[in-house]
Amino acid sequence: MESYLGLILVIALVVVLTAGGMFLLFRQSRKAPPPVKPPEAPPLPPREQAPPRGAVKEDEATTTTVPPPARTIEPPVAPEIEVPPPSAGRMVRLRARLARSQTTLGKGLLELLSRDRLDDDVWDEIEETLIGADVGIAPTQVMVEELRTRVKVLGSRTPEEVRGLLKEQLLAQIGPDMDRTLHVVKHGERPAVALVVGVNGTGKTTTTGKLARSLVGDGKHVVLGAADTFRAAAADQLQTWGDRVGAEVVRGPEGGDPASVAFDAVAKGMEVKADVVIVDTAGRLHTKTGLMDELGKVKRVIEKKATVDEVLLVLDATTGQNGMRQAQVFAEVVNITGIALTKLDGTAKGGIVISVQRELGVPVKLVGLGEGPDDLAPFDPEVFVDALLGD
Repeated sequence: MESYLGLILVIALVVVLTAGGMFLLFRQSRKAPPPVKPPEAPPLPPREQAPPRGAVKEDEATTTTVPPPARTIEPPVAPEIEVPPPSAGRMVRLRARLARSQTTLGKGLLELLSRDRLDDDVWDEIEETLIGADVGIAPTQVMVEELRTRVKVLGSRTPEEVRGLLKEQLLAQIGPDMDRTLHVVKHGERPAVALVVGVNGTGKTTTTGKLARSLVGDGKHVVLGAADTFRAAAADQLQTWGDRVGAEVVRGPEGGDPASVAFDAVAKGMEVKADVVIVDTAGRLHTKTGLMDELGKVKRVIEKKATVDEVLLVLDATTGQNGMRQAQVFAEVVNITGIALTKLDGTAKGGIVISVQRELGVPVKLVGLGEGPDDLAPFDPEVFVDALLGD
């Protein structure tokens, strides 16, 4: 009995404790404050709002889906081919360029010969004027003696008579009957060949380009040979001249064999049925034996393929008697057939035309009267003398 009573007490105690615990837990849950909701974050501006998952931004869609435009490659523009004027009549057009020689040589002599009294002092002045204009000593002596004789015969002289007398003597010394034809006529299927020689600084390559331009203006089919392989800019310079008038240019490596380039140029001329092949040679110092021998080699190599019809020596009219020494040495190496006298517009010494012809027995065939592309003219003695005398 006592054991039952003890068990009942234990059970009652457990029940009381359990009920009390539940009561306390219930009270605390009722008094606990409600949880505080965290503040909502402000909405992002439209430009910063992240796009929905899987969507693509408009910018990205443009850059990733549209390919860049294809770049247009412009075709190379061919240089415009110029049509040069013909060579005929050029010296008449350019005669005003001889004004410096006209003032010193022509007008100076006219003034002296028009004096009422021609004593020994006046004749000495006439002689000095002629020598100073590079006419040369021997031609000067011939002219002075002839003028003395003619003046004595005439007695009193009008200005027209003096002018006619002087023109006659200048023409006689220049040699109006010399053959000044450029030999550039094609030989059947073989082109004519012109070799251009001279020292550096005379305008040799420029003269070669101007000559090609002049011949193209006369209706010739021209091929150029850039055999001046020792001067870096020479081939490029000649290429520019050729491109302007549609003339093909044959060139070799810098420092290459000039004779090989000359030979190839002639072969190309025969292949394309050209009328003329013009070969620009390296500028030679007339005092260098080895270089002059090389020039002779160029001519010999060309002659294995064709005949050299013209050998033009380019001389600077402003160099005076030094140019004469150059001409003499060149004539010993190659058979000079004509002279191209450059810068004649820049000198008062137009008498070099007389002295160089007398020394070499070779005619002046071309004269340079300016820096323009069409300022190379066939030499006309009568137009030249008239320009000197101011007619």
